[in-house]
Amino acid sequence: MRVTFPRLPDSQYAYALVERDDGVRYRLYGGTAGPQLPHDIRHLVAERELGITDGVWAGIAAGVVLASMQHVSGRRPLHAAEVSRELIRKFAGPWLRAELLANLVESVAVLDRPTTGQIRRLVKTRLPDADVDPAAIGAAATVMQVEAARWARLRVGEELCYDWPSDPARRRAG
Repeated sequence: MRVTFPRLPDSQYAYALVERDDGVRYRLYGGTAGPQLPHDIRHLVAERELGITDGVWAGIAAGVVLASMQHVSGRRPLHAAEVSRELIRKFAGPWLRAELLANLVESVAVLDRPTTGQIRRLVKTRLPDADVDPAAIGAAATVMQVEAARWARLRVGEELCYDWPSDPARRRAG
């Protein structure tokens, strides 16, 4: 799956173009355009870097169609709505964990040279029952910092593109 985030003029309703591996394209709306890294990129980066296979982006790749998504082109698979509803039920619980992990990565990304101790303290505060590798969180936060810098340099009309791995085995381990 390929996801493209255009840099729009500030204060416009932002979106991403989602091109799933089945050839169907959707516009995923979310948030307001501006100089800050969009929320959906932060999630995509965190989920991809941590190898989360049951987060929001894995769900979209598998066939979930969220209410904030508008069909753009491509033939939707037979029974797509039913499949989407079933996948949403399947992914509902894990999505909360993915959200919390993405928020954790984002919290680490705002720190200047975070230490393992700082990351462990954040994990203990935000995800006390989770078994989380501080090194993986730190590495994902570094990637998020890089993407934030790339986004900040974009001019209106330019875009960032991301590939979501279609094969879970090819994703990074988290």
